[in-house]
Amino acid sequence: MVRVTSEVGRLRQVLVHEPGPEVDRMVPAMMEELLFDDILFGDRAREEHRRFQRVLQLFGVELLFAEDLLAETLVREEARAYILDAVSEDLPAAARERLVAAAPADLVDMLVRGVRLDPSHDGLGADELYELPPLPNWCFQRDPQVVIGDGVVFAAMATTARYREALLSRAIFRFHPRLAATPVRFDPLDPASERHLVAGLHRPCLEGGDVLVLSPEVIAVGLSERTNRVGVQRLARGLARREGAPRWLVIVELPHRRAYMHLDTLFTPIDRGMALVHPPVMLAGGLEEARVYEVDLHAAAPQAQAADHPLATLGRHGVELEPVPCGGSDPVSQQREQWTDGANAFALAPGVIALYDRNVATAEELARRGFRVVTGEDLLLGREEVDPAEPGRVCVLIASHELSRARGGPHCLTHPLVRDDL
Repeated sequence: MVRVTSEVGRLRQVLVHEPGPEVDRMVPAMMEELLFDDILFGDRAREEHRRFQRVLQLFGVELLFAEDLLAETLVREEARAYILDAVSEDLPAAARERLVAAAPADLVDMLVRGVRLDPSHDGLGADELYELPPLPNWCFQRDPQVVIGDGVVFAAMATTARYREALLSRAIFRFHPRLAATPVRFDPLDPASERHLVAGLHRPCLEGGDVLVLSPEVIAVGLSERTNRVGVQRLARGLARREGAPRWLVIVELPHRRAYMHLDTLFTPIDRGMALVHPPVMLAGGLEEARVYEVDLHAAAPQAQAADHPLATLGRHGVELEPVPCGGSDPVSQQREQWTDGANAFALAPGVIALYDRNVATAEELARRGFRVVTGEDLLLGREEVDPAEPGRVCVLIASHELSRARGGPHCLTHPLVRDDL
């Protein structure tokens, strides 16, 4: 059972994936296609992620590891056939045979970490080095699916490098015993959904980092570099007049810049009535103020209508949020810390959030707003204690020297499966 009706309700269960050897198999020539801005020191990235995992567990959160779920899923013949049919189509015969013959754990290893061509084979890019490229982005579990209420929406990834991530997510949610009963609210790649669409620019793109569940009645979706108009239109049609689905879809059209890859890089709720924002895009009168549209999903024929700036539009639909500027009041700090995911906080409970430790100006701004700022290390060593059931706002700073190089923050690294209703 899954249930998510807000971004800040007490977190009970979350989907994660520790960055494994797949990040060690990147070479610089692969960075652009794999959407990284640097290659990572894998051992340090894993250490930082494990500390983040332990912080989540200190707060009583159950961690489900995507790799474990996938291995348990691939024990089932129908799941295995589903994956192999989709993945092996373009592979050489010998590589297909290795996939078919692999035990579940070995098959997971090949699907996530990739299948190398002969090590003596020379080359620069993924096509020259791998029969099946690795998936270093799979640590960003936010993107391949979106839990809305008690159902799931599957993603349609914008780039070829991430197609397999969405396929693995579909297999887990459709075949794993813990998740197979989850209603599928919308799948943009379902053949029935695509029958009147053409390929290329008109293919739907929808990624989880662009979808925020703000209340049982309201979701926000970013129109971004990774989520296109077709994807948003199909999402609106898929959710329209569905029982248990939200009523309002608020569309935030972002400037097309590498720094603004998803809506959650510019805006994340952190408490009842409070959100971190990147002011130039998310506030009225900002230098790059986002265009906003709203869709009444209960209307007989839902249509996008122009609306006010983001926070005003959300407020009209009952989601009133005090903005906290990522990077504080200094425009230089705002730009720097938005780039390093200062607006990409992850709520463990109302007013209890995780944030990368390198975003010092953002942490200082949160302290001015009444947050107690503690480090993850102090929590793990017992020098500090936090009870999420007690009143008070807390920001837990997470080690991020390597993780931040991958351009995704705590919100990107996690996908909530169960939160308490507010």
